[in-house]
Amino acid sequence: MTARPAATGGIPPIARLLGLSGLLPQLAAVALLLSGDPQSRFSALAIAYAYAATILSFLGGLWWGLAARTDSPPRWLWFASVAPSLVALATAWPWMVGLRWPGPSLVVLGVSLIAALLVDRALVRAGIAPPSWMALRIPLSLGLGVLTLLAAIL
Repeated sequence: MTARPAATGGIPPIARLLGLSGLLPQLAAVALLLSGDPQSRFSALAIAYAYAATILSFLGGLWWGLAARTDSPPRWLWFASVAPSLVALATAWPWMVGLRWPGPSLVVLGVSLIAALLVDRALVRAGIAPPSWMALRIPLSLGLGVLTLLAAIL
């Protein structure tokens, strides 16, 4: 017996639920920043940063996995798969050397999460990702990207 996705754009309900619940940590960090509590400000920013960097790296891993299961993936996909982890690491550099952090780094991560949709769309067009891929990727990338940008300005 195989499980069939419900009428949710081909996305299994559990994947949709778990995917959307993945926005909760960033939502909690933004809520904490909105509370204005000065004692928890740095922790909230650090959590927002770490979570965005982790998820951006995770996207690269997803793309690598899709490339690895494809008979002849386009060469650009291997580079695109590594780029998110390198961007995430690069955004830690200001913190490591004592520059202003994490505001600018959060902006880079937020924009990168939203821009990742361009790679996702290319994967669908190339037939590497299923057509239903964007039904989940759009709300997740836009949601986390916008929340990360919001954390940057709070």
